[in-house]
Amino acid sequence: MGKLTRLILPAALLVAGYYAVFGGEHSFPDLRRTRAERETEGAELERLHLANDSLEALVDSLESDPVLLERLARERFGMIREGEVLYRFAPGDSALADSVAR
Repeated sequence: MGKLTRLILPAALLVAGYYAVFGGEHSFPDLRRTRAERETEGAELERLHLANDSLEALVDSLESDPVLLERLARERFGMIREGEVLYRFAPGDSALADSVAR
């Protein structure tokens, strides 16, 4: 009986140690994966904070700077003042350019 106990106890401890490290809900591989996910999410959160700060700065500028507001209206929406003429240039068509060049 003593010899059996000397074999079973170390084997049971070995199995319990293996389970503690590699098995269960809080295993070592789970811990490593969770840490990697946390770092990834932290980087994404930092990127979103920077984007949010940039958007807040743009909102503040648009609310307080009429020159920026006018430039944005002209560039993005093609707005013009009364009496101005808006010229828009279409991208060149290579077939048309070839026929004109001949």
